[in-house]
Amino acid sequence: MAGIRIVDIDIYHPATKVHNDFYIEHFDARGVDIRGLLKALGRDTRYKIDNDDENSLSMAFEAASNLLEKTGLTGADIDLIAYASQTPEYIFPTNSLMIHRLINGASHTICIDSNANCAGMTAAFEQVSRQMLGNPRIRRALIIGSDYVAPHASPDDPVYFANFGDAAAAVIVERDEHAIGFIDSIYQTDTCVYGNSLFPAEGLAKLGQTGVDAGAFHVKFIPFDDSICVDAASESIRTLLTRNEIGPDEIKAACFSQLSIGNIRAVSENVGIGDDIAVYIGDEFGYTSTSSPFIALHRAITSGQIQRGDKVLFWTVGAGWQNVAIVVEY
Repeated sequence: MAGIRIVDIDIYHPATKVHNDFYIEHFDARGVDIRGLLKALGRDTRYKIDNDDENSLSMAFEAASNLLEKTGLTGADIDLIAYASQTPEYIFPTNSLMIHRLINGASHTICIDSNANCAGMTAAFEQVSRQMLGNPRIRRALIIGSDYVAPHASPDDPVYFANFGDAAAAVIVERDEHAIGFIDSIYQTDTCVYGNSLFPAEGLAKLGQTGVDAGAFHVKFIPFDDSICVDAASESIRTLLTRNEIGPDEIKAACFSQLSIGNIRAVSENVGIGDDIAVYIGDEFGYTSTSSPFIALHRAITSGQIQRGDKVLFWTVGAGWQNVAIVVEY
């Protein structure tokens, strides 16, 4: 039976790196001390767009271009393009269709956009892998995750304004008769905080009726304890590994949501994964939301932490909330 394996991965981030001091001074001027928040989240620096020419779509294209050049493939070699973003530059046409044009894709290529918020790229990877298993005519797929949250973060909101970084990741997967690749996945959904992150704040219909002031197109965020997903995520991961007869010691890289270093440590400890296995890049990149587990994968590969044949565990969580976990053989 054919497997869906990762061919390669690449990333893109803007050149400008912003340190915590900028945000500390910003909120000190507002009488808000965010030092404890930044420490709890594990932040130090993050890459930020500082011009009018870049956005989530341009970052996605750069990541995809880097990857195609790296692999020696062209747009014509791709049978499916999946673009995951919670901040798509356009609602229609699809951003994947725009990527298709930019990379000179083939006429038979499937183009789909998806959004599972911060879980988006992981969910897209899972959905595409399962689609490819069921459709042998899809040999290669390009999966891209890219978010640009900054324009929609209120300067008075410490979590959205100081936490996020800008970046994109792109991965190519292919059908291989001799590979295992994608093994299994699990989802877990609890809507207890479904209304705590809303964008547009009043919905698209009202936005079209009333408009929005310049610079005020922001996420409506009600703070909550983000660790509420940890126990459910841990249970899901244990179920995923057990039903596939995989021991925690077989996992060579844990590529988790980079929202919080505390959550990464808690989930890792709960499922028996060591700190040296859980990849953390949130101190350098900030929280890049949908792409963050795959930027962690990129780090695990480029640092030599994993080799071909190693098992990799992904876990992330989307707003509202929804846990997604995947296990693959790299």
